[in-house]
Amino acid sequence: MNYRRLGKSNLKISELSFGCMSLDPHIEDHSSLLNQALDLGINYFDTADFYDQGLNESIIGKALGARRKEIILATKVGNVWDKNGKSWHWNPSKKYILSAVDQSLKRLGTDYIDLYQLHGGTIEDPIDETIDAFETLVASGKIRYYGLSSIRPNVIRAYVKKSNITSVMLQYSLLDRRSEDRLLPLLQSQDIGVQARGVLAKGLLKGKSPSPYLDRSELDIDLLQKQLLKKNIAYAATAFVLAHEVIKTAVIGLRTEQHLSDLVRMGTGSLNEPDLKWLRTHFSKNDYLSHL
Repeated sequence: MNYRRLGKSNLKISELSFGCMSLDPHIEDHSSLLNQALDLGINYFDTADFYDQGLNESIIGKALGARRKEIILATKVGNVWDKNGKSWHWNPSKKYILSAVDQSLKRLGTDYIDLYQLHGGTIEDPIDETIDAFETLVASGKIRYYGLSSIRPNVIRAYVKKSNITSVMLQYSLLDRRSEDRLLPLLQSQDIGVQARGVLAKGLLKGKSPSPYLDRSELDIDLLQKQLLKKNIAYAATAFVLAHEVIKTAVIGLRTEQHLSDLVRMGTGSLNEPDLKWLRTHFSKNDYLSHL
């Protein structure tokens, strides 16, 4: 496994990372799967207080607590479940963030979070207040660094301009190249690391039956899958993403030991320039339609 430094931090994270949202909440103990991932070199685990109403954090804390110093732990804040447990609302206020972090720390069984991320955001948010909350948490030692998880260009640009974010998690893949011109050069110029999610495009880049995706029709996806199959680059989905210097890790949702085995077997590989050129030509760029 290769490791890359995340932004200006001293966090060296694995190129493949564990997206914990996919873990089955009906299985109480995921220790075997999570520890196996760690043994295979995956050291970056991403969760959120929103996933399964906090249960996801508890699962990770229970499974990896004894190996806390070996892992880089990231979680998120901002989405708040309502009392009915069926709906939620958005709260990026300083008061809420300072309260929510303590609950995450308790569920994760740790006294610090390596990377605390705002889980979304709008341009209408009290951004200065939100930033102040994260800076307060860094100063207190409860978090080491903070970042942003967003697909909105205007929000990302605002945090780049105003804050000391270490990273941005955004959607990026062969089928979703929206950030390639609008955001990745900006983030690279500021030494802000990127965690790419949606790398397998809901499974479409690893053989799932064709279906529409963003601006691409089912027929488009079918043709692209056949072209990729013909090219015979098993690791193209992850290798394409990681070929961009600003991308530090591909966050993959894993649910079973078979998923983990398939991912490690596929690996990241490396693409030569002819292969990259072929992929860029056949998987054309698309662009954001809103929040510019």
